[in-house]
Amino acid sequence: MKKNTKNSLYKQIRKNKECYFMLLPFMLFFTVFTIIPVIISVPIAFTDFNMVDAEFVGLSNFYNLFLSDKVFIDSIKTTLIFALVTGPISYILCFLLAWMINELPSVLKTVFTIIFYAPSIAGVYTMWQLIFSGDAYGYLNSLLINLGIITSPVQWLTDSRYILGVVIVVQLWISLGAGFLAMRAGFQNIDKTQYEAAAIEGISTRWQELIYITIPSMAPQLLFAAVMQIVSSFAAGTVAQNLVGFPSTDYKAHTVMTHAFDYGWVRYEVGYASAICMILFVFMYIANRFVSRFFGKYMDEET
Repeated sequence: MKKNTKNSLYKQIRKNKECYFMLLPFMLFFTVFTIIPVIISVPIAFTDFNMVDAEFVGLSNFYNLFLSDKVFIDSIKTTLIFALVTGPISYILCFLLAWMINELPSVLKTVFTIIFYAPSIAGVYTMWQLIFSGDAYGYLNSLLINLGIITSPVQWLTDSRYILGVVIVVQLWISLGAGFLAMRAGFQNIDKTQYEAAAIEGISTRWQELIYITIPSMAPQLLFAAVMQIVSSFAAGTVAQNLVGFPSTDYKAHTVMTHAFDYGWVRYEVGYASAICMILFVFMYIANRFVSRFFGKYMDEET
């Protein structure tokens, strides 16, 4: 059985050798800069490694994380809040915007796709710093003062009461990335004859089309988008660092990834940082397994 499987795989590779050849450059870079570092980080997590010396310490890093590192425990709470808020909302936004854009003429499809996708690759935080500036000339403060809602400027980027909310808003603004493009492609690849056949079978509303045709037909793209949203929401940290500083006031926007960055790139305690990343990987793996099982039934039905 295994021999037949290997022969079948070999035949498929030979048949599509041009495609594999085109994937080769990406796979080389992905292997060297992603897979190999991830594998190496596993044994490093059990050491006290400071970029010069390495000493095996067993589970000491993990004990310290959960029993002694209060900032890490707080960062787990912040990361979970961040993931539970930005993940689902961003995913729904990606789907709804892709659905609406799909109904537009071809030229407008391209224009609006670029408009919504551009923030995810622009990385421009200056605009948001102007909006949430803590003086009376900040756009949000100026608007609220003119409306009589507040009487003095609010320190949106330094006051611990508002920091996390501000970061979540900005993260949602830049969250329409690869998942959004995958959904756009998914809508375009749906066979239109399915809707005609469904109309004959009695499906008459857009809601019924969405449930019985659109979502099952887009299962691979929806799964990919869900995985990308999980990764981006759990690994968030760049937005907070650029917007509210590093570290943020009272560590209110301090995520697990920010904590790993602190120990890995600021303090050069690579073993401790690797342990943090391993724990983050476990959280992401559990979430990915959950969504894979959810969308797996649609993919099984499709096959």
